Amino acid sequence: MRVLWLKTELLHPIDKGGKIRTYNMLKELKRKHQITYLALDDGSATADERHSAREYCHEFVPVPHSQVEKFTPRFYVDLARNLASSSPYFMTKYQSPKMRQAIVDQVSRNGFDVLVCDFLMPSINVPKDLECPTLLFQHNVEAMIWRRHYEVQTHPLKKAYFYNQWIKTRRFERDICRRFDQVATVSAHDRDTIAKDYQVGEVIDVPTGVDTDYFRPRGLERQSPYNLVFTGSMDWLPNEDAIRYFTEHIIPLIKRQVPEVTLTVVGRNPSARLLDLTKLDSSIIVTGRVEDVRPYIERAAAFIVPLRIGGGTRLKIFEAMAMEKAVISTTIGAEGLPVRHEAEVLLADSPETFANTVVRVLRNPSLGNDLGKRAANVVRQSFGWGPVADSFARICEHTRYLSQQKKAALSSVKVSKRLYEQ
Repeated sequence: MRVLWLKTELLHPIDKGGKIRTYNMLKELKRKHQITYLALDDGSATADERHSAREYCHEFVPVPHSQVEKFTPRFYVDLARNLASSSPYFMTKYQSPKMRQAIVDQVSRNGFDVLVCDFLMPSINVPKDLECPTLLFQHNVEAMIWRRHYEVQTHPLKKAYFYNQWIKTRRFERDICRRFDQVATVSAHDRDTIAKDYQVGEVIDVPTGVDTDYFRPRGLERQSPYNLVFTGSMDWLPNEDAIRYFTEHIIPLIKRQVPEVTLTVVGRNPSARLLDLTKLDSSIIVTGRVEDVRPYIERAAAFIVPLRIGGGTRLKIFEAMAMEKAVISTTIGAEGLPVRHEAEVLLADSPETFANTVVRVLRNPSLGNDLGKRAANVVRQSFGWGPVADSFARICEHTRYLSQQKKAALSSVKVSKRLYEQ
């Protein structure tokens, strides 16, 4: 099968959940299928990172594209201008006539069996009526994320902005989902949401995977009995919100019972506000980007996921489970994953319940160990990337079949119309 894969970025460095999922999926698909990777290129990748594209594709097609840097005067001007646009800002910043033309050129020359749009963002550059079956791979329901931003925000101006982006995103996402031959989601929850809210008939879910060879205890780190760890891209707003929520509302409650507790926040591009946490409280460490998250997870007594905002599924949970760690998460944090409360994870939603659950694990190490081992067995048995990629390949094949059926039906309608007009 020949696959044209669209993305808004190169995959290296592989330092956030979406990249991790795509990288592992493509690396497995590449073993059996021909992959052309077409992506926007902002010029920031090193020569080695560009060279590494051969790990996940047979042909790499970069499209030069520049974006306005966040939190600059131009950035805020663009945000203000977007208020008059019918499309959400996070989509319009990826608009690229060059990418649109590159897609047309690739499809016309290479006769792909399927085009995969990875995340919603590249879809703004996908022309209508391409002569190629199209699959939208939704890692999140984007409108759900903006809705949750709106729901938890208290600042009036920010709340109004998030409402504006939520309404625009819902409309845009609905129209795009209906335009593609098929939509693939990363959870049954997202599948049902898209099918119901957007009235999309052809939507299917693909399991989330984890590299079970890479993520496993190595015995190289000594566990700290009171250390908690969180991993994730800290330039993603839901992750920053989670840590601010945890440090403001939860960890003070934990310290009343376990004064020795510490928190390590691991992930790229933390904001100045998050970095200031370490100055205000020496028990909190914010590392920024690291080459390997495994030592930080292995040293921790428990892995926390205090997310209030999000969509899709959290790869970080499967990684922690594979590392045999006790995972304490909000319901939203574990949303979409086939995990059970008290079996593979512990779920807690209010600050008080979350704090008490953390204390319970810290005071009872055998509870955390048993939970971690059960969780690791689940991901090792059922969620390696090989079977997940095979499942995705079957979805691609079905997308091609659906496209052929649509064309046949359209052709039949045209013939009937001509006969009627005669």
